[in-house]
Amino acid sequence: MRSEAVTQGVQQAPHRSLFNALGMTSEEMKKPLIGIVSSYNEIVPGHMNLDKIVDAVKLGVAMAGGNPVVFPAIAVCDGIAMGHIGMKYSLVTRDLIADSTEAMAMAHQFDALVMVPNCDKNVPGLLMAAARVNIPTIFVSGGPMLAGRVKGEKTSLSSMFEAVGSYNAGKISMDELEEFENKACPTCGSCSGMYTANSMNCLTEALGMGLRGNGTIPAVYSDRIKLAKHAGMKIMELLEKNIKPRDIMTKEAFLNALTVDMALGCSTNSMLHLPAIAHEVGIELDLEIANQISAKTPNLCHLAPAGHTYMEDLNEAGGVYAVMNELTKKDLLYTDLITATGKTVGENIAGSVNRDPGVIRPIENPYSETGGIAILKGNLAPDTGVVKRSAVSPEMMIHEGPARVFDCEEDAIAAIDAGKINPGDVIIIRYEGPKGGPGMREMLRPTSAIMGMGLGNSVALITDGRFSGASRGAVIGHVSPEAAVGGPIALVEEGDIITIDINANKLDFAVSDEELEKRREKWQPRAPKITTGYLARYAAMVTSGNRGAVLEIK
Repeated sequence: MRSEAVTQGVQQAPHRSLFNALGMTSEEMKKPLIGIVSSYNEIVPGHMNLDKIVDAVKLGVAMAGGNPVVFPAIAVCDGIAMGHIGMKYSLVTRDLIADSTEAMAMAHQFDALVMVPNCDKNVPGLLMAAARVNIPTIFVSGGPMLAGRVKGEKTSLSSMFEAVGSYNAGKISMDELEEFENKACPTCGSCSGMYTANSMNCLTEALGMGLRGNGTIPAVYSDRIKLAKHAGMKIMELLEKNIKPRDIMTKEAFLNALTVDMALGCSTNSMLHLPAIAHEVGIELDLEIANQISAKTPNLCHLAPAGHTYMEDLNEAGGVYAVMNELTKKDLLYTDLITATGKTVGENIAGSVNRDPGVIRPIENPYSETGGIAILKGNLAPDTGVVKRSAVSPEMMIHEGPARVFDCEEDAIAAIDAGKINPGDVIIIRYEGPKGGPGMREMLRPTSAIMGMGLGNSVALITDGRFSGASRGAVIGHVSPEAAVGGPIALVEEGDIITIDINANKLDFAVSDEELEKRREKWQPRAPKITTGYLARYAAMVTSGNRGAVLEIK
């Protein structure tokens, strides 16, 4: 066992003295040392219940003969961090989480790990760490929040943000806004729609790194505690069989995850996180493959914000395995891959039943024949632009209009709130990329303001920042190269005609090559907004033109 480097032998007597200081018995020191990475904290609603999940995992590990030891990982609440400088720190925590977890696991020579994440950057950060450390590892998330209810209809965090826009537009009263405020987020758990946290927890299941229900069992259900106990027991089996993350997270497993992503209609942020996780196992996941997979993968689910069903509904309908089973009817998945269950994908999903065709459409009757995410390219986005196709209304799949250009999120929100955006406009928010932000802020506030103002079917938004999984409408993010490195988005001028054709995967603006070169010659790099601290170091690490998926220290 790896842990013998710190628990066995004469030379390890000093190490054992420190274990003695922890109150650990000699019997415990003879058992496999299982690290439990707890993301519990008291500021993130999706993490406030993780102490109970961790306790259940510890019990499962001990029941199966292991010695469980807990250590922490950080997590940011993107909702609380939204709309101010805090959002610049959200994406960068993914790398802090990966780095610190790797350091703890290697420094203390754990034999295996159980990761207990839940929210947006916490899940991919721990998957990246699992790939780096490559010792037997299993994931068990904290689970999704139950949907709220306002006036008899289910609601979620995105409903709350849009309610603010509706209030600013004079469409609802302060009393109605306060009702949303008090009812939109009724329980602990990751926010209740198919936003980034739930997307990544579902994709963890699709990758094979979590047990059935990891992505969908609500946080407040007792089944979540049972799942955690089973994960604690299962890690001992994975250790015995020496099944490691890189045995599970193969190229085919990532292709499976992308396919499930398209079927579920996951957050556009999955297009940042899946390549980053794949990079850690030595797989370069070119996002061009996303369109290839989307072209043959039907979109089967319209969970909030794309529709009016929520994670609790997906769970009752059969969860991720039921979606995967539908996909096998057209041979869209690799089914012979080993997973953290100790069984193959095919063995895991055999017999899974779609219990609610209104939540999970049968593959013969999908919402669309193509997947929920599209990668756009053109002279405005030479590398990529990402859109959640499943959350775009039919009338906005093709859109042309004049550019309204803003160099930060705050200026765009001020214009929207002041009623200075007109139907047909295309809002450009730039200098919000990984290097230019720095930190690549999420744009839930402006997209929600657009929807709340009733402009969702007539106004598009394009940014080199990113979008929340809670965003809906013709919103295109992750535009690369970003403005800070001289990407074409930096050269757009007020009134330029922007053409969006999601069906054709195109994103262009009507400027001649000659005019573009003139503008490029005049363009001057902007001084960084933040010059000290971790964000400054992060900005310095980001490769030119990078989508925020992979960092390179120069």
